[in-house]
Amino acid sequence: MLTDVQLSKLRWRCRRGFLENDLVLERLLKARGHAFTDVEHDQLCSLLALDDNDLWDIIAGRSSAFPEGTSDMVQTLRSTLTTH
Repeated sequence: MLTDVQLSKLRWRCRRGFLENDLVLERLLKARGHAFTDVEHDQLCSLLALDDNDLWDIIAGRSSAFPEGTSDMVQTLRSTLTTH
């Protein structure tokens, strides 16, 4: 589980210049942020290192070119997109 400080830093990193990414990431953190494992946190951080357009293409399912070891978080992000 993430500490309040870790979650706060992650929320700041999730603020993007691309509205669609912001919405999905905000929903994810609101629903599960405190319950993230260290592995999930690392996976999300790897994805956040990507360019906004590349990240959106991955979330939207238009690209499968995501960093190795992040497939579980990609599935989580995609399910967040489709459940709201």
